Amino acid sequence: MVLAETTATATATADAGTAALPLDTILRDDCIAAMRALPARSVDCIFADPPYNLQLGGELFRPDGSHVDAVTDDWDRFDSFAAYDAFTRCWLVEARRVLKDDGTIWVIGSYHNIFRVGAAVQDLGYWILNDIVWRKANPMPNFRGTRFTNAHETLIWAAKSEDARYTFNYRSMKTLNDELQMRSDWEFPICGGPERLREGGVKVHPTQKPEALLYRVLLASTRPGDVVLDPFFGTGTTGAVATRLGRRWIGVERDEGYCAAARARIDAALPLDEAALRTMMSPRQRPKVAFGTLVETGMLAPGAELVDVRRRFRATVRVDGSLLSACGATGSIHKLGSELQGAAACNGWTFWHVEVEGRLQPIDTLRQTYLLATRA
Repeated sequence: MVLAETTATATATADAGTAALPLDTILRDDCIAAMRALPARSVDCIFADPPYNLQLGGELFRPDGSHVDAVTDDWDRFDSFAAYDAFTRCWLVEARRVLKDDGTIWVIGSYHNIFRVGAAVQDLGYWILNDIVWRKANPMPNFRGTRFTNAHETLIWAAKSEDARYTFNYRSMKTLNDELQMRSDWEFPICGGPERLREGGVKVHPTQKPEALLYRVLLASTRPGDVVLDPFFGTGTTGAVATRLGRRWIGVERDEGYCAAARARIDAALPLDEAALRTMMSPRQRPKVAFGTLVETGMLAPGAELVDVRRRFRATVRVDGSLLSACGATGSIHKLGSELQGAAACNGWTFWHVEVEGRLQPIDTLRQTYLLATRA
């Protein structure tokens, strides 16, 4: 009885704390000041895309003379490494304060800043769980030919402490990756196509992240209803994906132009557009495509219905790429297909079909479409 009362009290307290938060709201403020105004231990996950301190000198042009739309904004300029380090420690301290004891934080960066950020993360008592390499399928080339092409960015995933009981949706990640353990190297194209926000042909934000990247981050480390804080909200990728996945969010952004773009984007709540992932690559480098990739990129939305060619079996696509059959069984496209048929094995790509414009087509058609759209 005491345990039940304690549990009920704790739940009520948590609900009250969540209700006091500015949920699904963009706070136009400095990130440190905004986080100081939030209650301690109030958010479940933080995704931070801080300034990279790129230290760019002068304009950058392509070999054909066209201008490269790079990061030249004042928010990425710091007088020294010491100034950047002080800023980093300040926002990480506030992030740690507002993060629940079992919450986690993601910080993304490039070689310009990620090592300095990583040192601060460890110095402040966070416990690093993984460093994730985001390998860009279509990176910007090194136009001057003086260095290797910068083809990746690094994400640090950390818990609040070594013994934190953090969320990791292992099964969802494995299902998303066709029943293979999800690795720490992820390949996504940089943000482009219809997903890239532009005004007058110019990028609204120079470092807009692809929604597919945030889809995997949030699906891996949060649960429906969790509160996700983004202290560098930009044009609202975190908010758009969190909304789509049934998570609550809080964004902090100083620039009104970015805030306006984020509000419009989240209000529209458009599904991921596969055209945003188009890139060029040699057929010899063509990788396998996991069924979860089609879900992450919006080619097949959660809630879509799949059937076999004779319409004997039906299943619904879930957010992690698993299927839920009409009889309540769950599994990957391959596992569920074999179970429903009572077969030893099943090629889910050819067994399951989706209706497109009144006609059934195997989901393998979507896979081939994805490959054609993303590879030369």
